[in-house]
Amino acid sequence: MQIKLPFRRVSEKWAVFCCVIVLFFLSGCENREFPGTEKPPEQARYEGTIIAVGDSLTAGLGLDEDNAYPALLRKKLLEDGYRFNVINAGISGETSSGTLSRMKWVLAQDPDIVILETGANDGLRGIKTELIKHNISEAVQMLKESNVEVILAGMQMLQNLGAVYTGAFAKNYPEIAREQGVLLVPFFLNGVAGDPSLNQEDTIHPTKEGYKIIVKTVYPYVLQAIKTINEGG
Repeated sequence: MQIKLPFRRVSEKWAVFCCVIVLFFLSGCENREFPGTEKPPEQARYEGTIIAVGDSLTAGLGLDEDNAYPALLRKKLLEDGYRFNVINAGISGETSSGTLSRMKWVLAQDPDIVILETGANDGLRGIKTELIKHNISEAVQMLKESNVEVILAGMQMLQNLGAVYTGAFAKNYPEIAREQGVLLVPFFLNGVAGDPSLNQEDTIHPTKEGYKIIVKTVYPYVLQAIKTINEGG
């Protein structure tokens, strides 16, 4: 039995030594960030969220999403020191009814600002302008009730649908903005619509250069909305 005692003492000392080493490394690693655990920089640097809601004109049909206006707007904001993320929530082919049905999802993303561009597909299908106005008004009201700053993108319709229809369609947007008290971009496609050099072959959907102009059109209203938020409005 006595010849085993020294071995036992050595084993105990070795065990203590190993514990000390393990504790040393654990204490040194306690505050380290390992790959995959750090906060993604794209999320960490944002202080607010803008959701661009709309149809194919927002989605950027025919282009990579990085070339659609929401991505270009996010880039412009970050370059100018405004740390706002811009989420592209455009769905090609969507009507104002579809937009209205998505408002609960939009609100679940907890946006600070929503740019609402919808109604063009309704107009192309000849949907009654009264229904279009109702749907957009309801969507705006839901956003306002959740304290979301709304920027309504005004649209115009092709003249071949007749003066009465196109006139009533275009009037919807300023009327809604006035009644609901929200910001209005008078015409979302200002400077782009009808210009072959700024639209794809279908003559309807903007190219990347066309979207750069749209960003310039929308940008002042976005800054106004951000200012309202910063002032606690």
